[in-house]
Amino acid sequence: MTEAIRFRLATREDLNQIVEMLANDPLGSQRELYEHPLPSSYIEAFHAISMDPNNELVVACIEHEIVGVQQITFTPYITYQGGWRATIEGIRTSPSVRGRGIGTQLIEWAIQRAKDRGCHLVQLTTDKKRTDALRFYERLGFVASHEGMKLKL
Repeated sequence: MTEAIRFRLATREDLNQIVEMLANDPLGSQRELYEHPLPSSYIEAFHAISMDPNNELVVACIEHEIVGVQQITFTPYITYQGGWRATIEGIRTSPSVRGRGIGTQLIEWAIQRAKDRGCHLVQLTTDKKRTDALRFYERLGFVASHEGMKLKL
């Protein structure tokens, strides 16, 4: 069963709940630092994202409760005849709503947002350890067509 949710740009007041969601899983708990007050790095990142017209930090709400978050970055490329791509990152749902279709609505909303912005491609990455997430994205039509690589600095 899916629920109707409202999407909006995140505000500074949402940041504590967003970081809590990011930290609330086995991988996130190893790399996020959810404490009060939040480390200034989160606040600085939020301000940079909110000032960039090609970045959107989006929350999903049921009534006044934030139940999901995702960041969408719109990037112009020289390839594909100068086309734009949307990259979805940091997708999380609140443990209180998992299994209720909120994640599907988040991704479908992001795909529509990418279409509205004229993107020809939506891409995302997920850690290979997140096998459930991989299956979820495949069910939504995403294809593991490329091998991604990262270099930690």
